[in-house]
Amino acid sequence: MTEIHDLTALQQAAAVRDRELSPVEIVDHYLARIERLDAQVGAYATVTAELAREQARQAEQAIMSGTAAGPDGELPPLYGVPIPIKDLNLVKGVPTLFGSAVYEGFVAPVDDGVVERLRAAGTIMLGKTNAPEFGLPCYTETDVAPPARTPWDPSRSAGGSSGGAAAAVAAGLAPAAHASDGAGSIRIPSSVCGLFGIKPSRGRISTGPIVPDLAGLSTSGPIARDVADAAALLDAMAHNAPGDLSYAPPPEMPFAEYARRDPGRLRIGRTAEPVVPGVEIHPEVMAAYEAAARLLESLGHEVVDVPRVYDGGILADFETLYYAYATVHPVDPAMEGKLRPLTAWLRERGRAVSAPELLRAMSSLQFAARAGLAATAEYDALLMPTLSMPPVPVGWFEECDDPAETFRRMERFTPFAALCNVSGQPAVNLPLHWTPGNLPIGVMLAGRYGEEGLLISLSAQIERAVGGFWGERRPAVW
Repeated sequence: MTEIHDLTALQQAAAVRDRELSPVEIVDHYLARIERLDAQVGAYATVTAELAREQARQAEQAIMSGTAAGPDGELPPLYGVPIPIKDLNLVKGVPTLFGSAVYEGFVAPVDDGVVERLRAAGTIMLGKTNAPEFGLPCYTETDVAPPARTPWDPSRSAGGSSGGAAAAVAAGLAPAAHASDGAGSIRIPSSVCGLFGIKPSRGRISTGPIVPDLAGLSTSGPIARDVADAAALLDAMAHNAPGDLSYAPPPEMPFAEYARRDPGRLRIGRTAEPVVPGVEIHPEVMAAYEAAARLLESLGHEVVDVPRVYDGGILADFETLYYAYATVHPVDPAMEGKLRPLTAWLRERGRAVSAPELLRAMSSLQFAARAGLAATAEYDALLMPTLSMPPVPVGWFEECDDPAETFRRMERFTPFAALCNVSGQPAVNLPLHWTPGNLPIGVMLAGRYGEEGLLISLSAQIERAVGGFWGERRPAVW
């Protein structure tokens, strides 16, 4: 029997429009699942049950009274669908921890712009999904919530920093989720949780009104089970605001329409050469990468090897920027002792970065990105591994008890994803491969700046080729 969580987000919205399901029924179903199952996967930092039920009642009343429809007489595409918010984003009146004991007791005074957009689209917030301290690690283990675990093997990490968002979607504790990505933080957890995630182009989604753009590394984006849901969620999130430093060119049509559009025959470059020296790519990761290349060729696309675009020199500049980013969150000096060891180590290094060093690193990264984008402009998309290895055990990054080694392990685990944050180009994770032990391994497609639409069309074509829901796979917790 089909249950509510078996339906996609768009299917749930259609059932709401057709009066087959009410927003209250959908919310109650997910809240019951969260209460029963979340302890196994650590998806939520905060569950806003009463707020979700109130929003659902208001949505239901608006449908019954006819006030929910837009000027065209139609409900928004995701109206009445529950979408949790990552706990690095502000939701007015709701506790926001940023994954840190330093912020315990903090209640957001305003909404982030992306939260306002999702509310205006008629979505309902189930809660705040688990995120690591200040979003810095690529794994989600904190002092304020249980570790986020991949539902495919709860002994293993759900990744980060959107680990809670991915765990929620993969375990059927949300139909889709808001996430964000500053160095792979949507694509990493999507890979280890067997999901589709989109990191949009720089400037597609405003970080305002509080969070600064800075170097433009980070952006919100969707995590979902299928391409159509992610595209619809991206439509709901996309916006700009006065003062934004970057603006992505507007798409020719809604992203949801790209999911129904054939991409045509494309020229796709491929590379599996990491910029982090000494990284070994796991055989299962290479198997996923090679299988994806063959699949693309079988769909009629030209797939060619791309010479190395970025050398290892980019790594030191990115590290300088990363250290500096770690200092952005304000922390009362009296509370510094509550920071996790990795965060304290990163912030110490960030405070040691001088202004000239930071400007030089930013300049070098922009130069490298310009050169890299020019060198790959002839390709419609680039195929790469998402990660260097399958999901790792919870605790693996910190078992060394040395923040410097933890950081090196992070770099070795994810030596590909941050390149697209530096360049600002869009990228997606495709859940195309599972190991013999049933662990998901994703592959990454990067697109030209501003061309999320083409990536969505190509991803939808691939999804259809392998079967709906990427072969109808589900973890045991489902």
